[in-house]
Amino acid sequence: MTDTVIEPGERTVEELLAGLNNGERFVVRTEVLGSLEELTLRFDGEIYYCDSPTILHKHTDETEMRECIENLGFAGKSD
Repeated sequence: MTDTVIEPGERTVEELLAGLNNGERFVVRTEVLGSLEELTLRFDGEIYYCDSPTILHKHTDETEMRECIENLGFAGKSD
């Protein structure tokens, strides 16, 4: 499976969730304390994941994943 690499704010939370629900995986590239970090957003059909080499967030439903994406600042504003 190919990951879609994005920058924070490039997609709305609705676009990210729709993609996840359709089997897409997103790699969000962001700078944290001066170094580049990549976080992967994915959905296995039951659990949503937001993970990096140092953290793993698991979410049991779309509402929790929406909050995580918004709290981490990964989503752009909806029009």
